[in-house]
Amino acid sequence: MTERDHVTVNDPRGPVNSGEGPQYVFYGAGPDWMIRKGIASLRITREDRVRLADRFVPPPGYRVAADLLEQPGSVVLLDGPPGSGRRAAAIMLLHGFGTDGDADEEEGVRFEELPATGKDEGRDESPFAPGERDRFLLNLSGITDEETYGKARHRLALLRSDVQRAGARMVVVLPSGMEHAHTPDLEPDRVELERPRGVAVVTRHLRMDRMPFRPADLESTDLQRLYDRSPMRELARLTGLVRAARDSRRFGTDFTGWLDQAMHAVTDRADEVGRQVTAARTTPERALLLATAVFEGARADIVYEAWQGLMGTVGHAEEATPELARTDFGERLQRLGIERDPEGRLRFERLAYADAVRAYFWANFPGVRDDLRDWIARACGLRGLTTDDRLNVVLRFGERSLAVGRPDHLFDLVVRWANHSTGTACDPRAVAALELGLGHEEFGGWFRRQVYECAVRSGPLPDDLARVLVTACRQSLGVTHPDQAMVRLHHLAVREGRAAHEARKALFELAGRDLRLYRLLIGRLRDRAHRGPRGAEPHLRLLIELLRSGRAPEPTPWPALFQGWEAVFSQPPTELWNPLVSSWLSTVASDHAQDRALQLMVGATRGRTAALQRLYVIACDWARLARHPDQAAVATRFWQHIDHAQYARTESTGRAGASPRTTEETR
Repeated sequence: MTERDHVTVNDPRGPVNSGEGPQYVFYGAGPDWMIRKGIASLRITREDRVRLADRFVPPPGYRVAADLLEQPGSVVLLDGPPGSGRRAAAIMLLHGFGTDGDADEEEGVRFEELPATGKDEGRDESPFAPGERDRFLLNLSGITDEETYGKARHRLALLRSDVQRAGARMVVVLPSGMEHAHTPDLEPDRVELERPRGVAVVTRHLRMDRMPFRPADLESTDLQRLYDRSPMRELARLTGLVRAARDSRRFGTDFTGWLDQAMHAVTDRADEVGRQVTAARTTPERALLLATAVFEGARADIVYEAWQGLMGTVGHAEEATPELARTDFGERLQRLGIERDPEGRLRFERLAYADAVRAYFWANFPGVRDDLRDWIARACGLRGLTTDDRLNVVLRFGERSLAVGRPDHLFDLVVRWANHSTGTACDPRAVAALELGLGHEEFGGWFRRQVYECAVRSGPLPDDLARVLVTACRQSLGVTHPDQAMVRLHHLAVREGRAAHEARKALFELAGRDLRLYRLLIGRLRDRAHRGPRGAEPHLRLLIELLRSGRAPEPTPWPALFQGWEAVFSQPPTELWNPLVSSWLSTVASDHAQDRALQLMVGATRGRTAALQRLYVIACDWARLARHPDQAAVATRFWQHIDHAQYARTESTGRAGASPRTTEETR
């Protein structure tokens, strides 16, 4: 029910190679590439929710759940048969309690999907701290055993308590077949959802796609069986295939022809592929069938090269017969039902046949999966592939690997492609593969764990891999799980190498757009900066950079800034303070509404003489370069605050003895 439109971008303009070796510049392969490819992910942005709302059909029981969720602090648990659209219903329930869309998100209100269990979180992940209007989805539908569900129930109890206390809202999708394991305390908030009417779901999707159909077109017996039995995602896939048949312009001009092709694609393709593979007994035939399925849409010469590479990878001996004496390539294609379009690109004659071929080979030839991974690693770099060709290969391989439970194969390619990148840009194939994994409903947590383990490893981390991790955190994880993105970027930012600079930039961007994350990051950096002289300075430098004027979100979070300044001014090296203090003096000079910064910076020294003297020197240097009368006035006010603080310290010391001193004061 969340399927997205396809937009194809081919043949980028501009250079794709510089220096030694291949360098691929994927124009347009930014954070929205998965949306363009029609991939459902964990992203729950407002745009996703609005599109889902246009196609959503409320199931029986939905109104009861909405009424229960009305009260702030509510937690609603959705139960129901698999495939009934429970996750979509959960998202729509939470979406119904937004304020005014974009403004809601700008104010830092969270709409987030929480990890089903805590096992994929890092050792130092931020604690769950919901805000008053935050909304959370906890999807436990993938849990299949009682032991895991028992741990999930314990975590649910803790999350539920925090949500209720904060006045937030949360919807939980319960696992199917676990009714006997529910605890009595869940019952008052549990709602049983039934399947929505399948014909209503299909009708809604088709209307949103502006399909010219009549109600009678949707009344066949075969369709009725799909309405009654198919999961909601399959009904959404059916309508997407109808749209694909229309847009391809290969299957006539009327709705019945498009629907007929889509129906065959969802009901008959697996059997058709099975019969064809059984009939194609030779390695070259099967390899060509699979190569075309993976590279469908690429030019024939590219598919030919990929086909030859696949046969070499699986150990097929090269034929002794000269090529001119063999069956020609065109005849081979024709025998397998593969056609060449006017632009020389290959595709199967039947709609969605390539999808079924890939599914068949990955499911029925498990012994060659390692070989397929190695083949894809090389073939995805073939010269002549367009931007979309490469993204399609990444997507198709990733989908199949995840479908058969091999996320390690996809992550292995992330590492290979990252470590073989050249030039200044990280390899976008690696980024695309990692983002696909991070956004996967079942294995997203596994990929988050891999990113965390890479970020915190004690040994060296290849710089190119680190840059891929940074990019994925910024573009993907920062949207779906911003707290976890912040933790990983923090670890990457204090490492050595070029990627550390990019990690710092991404970290500050993430914190700068969300007041809650900004406060959270200040707290993390303060804690690590206070751990002692060894290893503390990188965190202190990050904290100082974060606290500079212009990085804080609006409205200015004065309490958080004060806590950060207090941590900085309590320890050396004081030469690091200069850009921090100077930036705020300049801000006050241009914006009198920020005048409070002067008093708070002085107060953050806690009256320590060495710290106050250092602030005085910095202000003198800043004022000496003044080009505007306001700067001199700001410096004067700052000095006055320093004088008052020194006087107050003298008075306090005289009455109660010396106060604690900084390290510099003891030198």
